[in-house]
Amino acid sequence: MEEVIQNKVQNSSLIALDLADFKNKTNIVTFDISELLWQGLVLKEKDFRQALKEKDWTVFHGKAVAILCSADAIVPTWAFMLVSSYLSENDIPHHVGSVKELEQKLILANIRAYDISKVQDGKFIIKGCSDIPNPALMMSELTKHLFPIASSIMYGEPCSTVPIYKRKRK
Repeated sequence: MEEVIQNKVQNSSLIALDLADFKNKTNIVTFDISELLWQGLVLKEKDFRQALKEKDWTVFHGKAVAILCSADAIVPTWAFMLVSSYLSENDIPHHVGSVKELEQKLILANIRAYDISKVQDGKFIIKGCSDIPNPALMMSELTKHLFPIASSIMYGEPCSTVPIYKRKRK
């Protein structure tokens, strides 16, 4: 008689979460203010405002934008605010900072959007290998998000986990 191999993990109540599943699916591009500086060094307000007014913002639809200045120039804060206002007006997700920072922000938004209402008292395993920026921060944020409803949280793979949290019995 042949013995049937069973996947005990699949048949268990464990909920495996991979940080890669929270990764941003949107293409991230940059808006580099340095391209609008006079001689690459100076921001002329009138010229800057005109360039933003004439900009085709539709090229950013369906994308997320990291607003930055790659030049070693002093750029007033209001310039970033002005770019942000145009992107906001066109409903384009954006962040002032690097592409990596924007990627982190979008992952955090996806973690916070994860619907925990359907997994009350869940036993979670957060997979440890992922190519996301700052995995320690992201895993901590996911732990914080799951904490109110989790009966347990573990780190690693189902075959080899490190216990992180187990709710105390009342």
